[in-house]
Amino acid sequence: MQPLGEGERVSRQLITEYRSELDRIHAASGSKRESVVREAFKDLLKRWGKSRDLIFLAEHEYITPTGDRRYIDGALVHSIRVPFGYEKAKPFKFTRIDMPNPKRAKGSHPKPKLKSEPDKGLIVVDEDTQLTGIPREAWDYRLGNRSAIDWVLDQHKEKTPRDPTVRAKFNSYRFADYKESMIALLARVITVSLETVKITEAMRALERRSKEVA
Repeated sequence: MQPLGEGERVSRQLITEYRSELDRIHAASGSKRESVVREAFKDLLKRWGKSRDLIFLAEHEYITPTGDRRYIDGALVHSIRVPFGYEKAKPFKFTRIDMPNPKRAKGSHPKPKLKSEPDKGLIVVDEDTQLTGIPREAWDYRLGNRSAIDWVLDQHKEKTPRDPTVRAKFNSYRFADYKESMIALLARVITVSLETVKITEAMRALERRSKEVA
């Protein structure tokens, strides 16, 4: 196995700490609602963004290609000022397919899958649930070397920490506890991804026209 790069090591450390924080929040509140875990996700965005030279903005204003003025909470902005935000975005209406296994043992949970198939417009959440009807271009908005959609999926995977102390004290994360909040988050991230791609394409078209005129 090849050693982890510095960026991947930092990301995994942040993910481990994020999951620990989710567990503490869940234990204290007894709730798994998105509004309860929102601050933990904001902190993850801030710290991950800092490691990638991205700036976290509590509120970001941008103008859509149609001239509408919009505001996004929790935005990570890079050099060309394209935001990654989600809170105020209208949830994208994908099709959710649930097919629970009737033979599953009582009290057990479906095995997490957390993978996407862009060409099929599909996200496989776990053994029971799939999300379909997602436009292919939603995967075109990328954070580093992967799409924002895949980035969210990766943050919710069940991974065993390498450090034995961390593993013994904080390895209580279960995806099943956060499945619904992740699906709600994905619905907003998909909307933001689609809108951001539209903005980027409009900027590129404007640049091409400017070069043609020049």
